[in-house]
Amino acid sequence: MALVRWRPSEEWFPALSDIRREIDRIFDEFWRGIGPAPTVWTPKVDVAETDDAVVVTAELPGMDKDDIKVSIENNVLTISGEKKQEKEEKDRTYHWSERVYGRFSRSFTLPARVDANKVKAVYKNGVLTLTLPKVEEAKPKQIEIATE
Repeated sequence: MALVRWRPSEEWFPALSDIRREIDRIFDEFWRGIGPAPTVWTPKVDVAETDDAVVVTAELPGMDKDDIKVSIENNVLTISGEKKQEKEEKDRTYHWSERVYGRFSRSFTLPARVDANKVKAVYKNGVLTLTLPKVEEAKPKQIEIATE
């Protein structure tokens, strides 16, 4: 059994859903007439936290590790770089082109203070994984309770 998201507007105001579907259809037809909608190159990123570290994973397919920059300043992590376009061939006619190129920059306020001097960065198979160890005072501490 599949989960279906409850949408109160569809249940209580079916006319609104019809209007939205019609607007979506009109925009789809418009973009189909002039080619794909323009896109901005923004890599997808996951930010997770463990007891000891913040782990950031970014999808950067088709990039060389030398074209990726990572910095931390005032507990803000910035991942930036440039995905360079492959050399175009003059005798090639494109019928469809969806791949995006160019500069990007993503910044995140980290959920805990980290030790910038101990960050580990690994780039493998188009995925950048950053392990940012928390500073001691940011790690959770277990408090032992004494009996009287």
